[in-house]
Amino acid sequence: VLQYVQHDALDASNEGFFAALDDLGIKYDADQQNAAGEASSCQTISETLVNDGDDLIFTIATPAAQSVAGATSDIPILLTAVTDPAESGLVESNDAPGGNVTGTSDMTPVKEQIDLLKKLIPDAKTVGVLYCSAESNSVLQADMAKEACKAAGLEAADYTVSSSNEIQTVVESMIGKVDVIYAPTDNMIAAGMATVAMIANENKIPIICGEEGMVKEGGLATYGINYYELGYKTGEMAAKILTEGADPASMPIEYLSTEECSLLINKETADTLGIDVSSYD
Repeated sequence: VLQYVQHDALDASNEGFFAALDDLGIKYDADQQNAAGEASSCQTISETLVNDGDDLIFTIATPAAQSVAGATSDIPILLTAVTDPAESGLVESNDAPGGNVTGTSDMTPVKEQIDLLKKLIPDAKTVGVLYCSAESNSVLQADMAKEACKAAGLEAADYTVSSSNEIQTVVESMIGKVDVIYAPTDNMIAAGMATVAMIANENKIPIICGEEGMVKEGGLATYGINYYELGYKTGEMAAKILTEGADPASMPIEYLSTEECSLLINKETADTLGIDVSSYD
């Protein structure tokens, strides 16, 4: 296993993956590795896993998947927490991967999240879209969010970071300029969410998040996917490869449906911000 960084969403995917293997009676030895958000560590770990000759490599988040995919075209690779594997150059197409890589996408219902923003903060006019510019899937979600904001009559602007050291400065630069922050499922922002929430909440700026772990860290709300279930779905795919000889090349990228998404509101944050969420009890 190569997990890009430690935060609630990716941890839940990891847990769900192995829960599926356990439930299906798969016996396995797992080598758990975490790159701690470092690209160089991804490359080193990838080479080690490939040299170990593992039967399957499970990658969590886009940088981890890209690193392992660049190291082997033979060992089956399953990915999760990647928004658009085809756009990230990991598969030929999401419907027909065509190589040794397949898995599950964490594409979130961005439009529905912006709709939620409008419902919870009806007076909002300006939205700051906060993400890491180095994460291709974050750029994709940010573009979707800006399009959804435009359709909803909201003005949206990018606020990007390229390293975790920039998070505090960038969030502080939003004070007085935005009414609300939208943060997609971005690994760097998720890992630094405590800092984002501390500054935003102190300055009465609500945060609509891409996933529930970010809400638990102080964001206001999300309507999003369950990363444990996403990991579980990936584990079911792994079982087919390991026990049935399924070929990743012909296994489409799988998704959680909108019906499988759930609403999560941080009531403590809502109280801090003075936002009435009683109708969502």
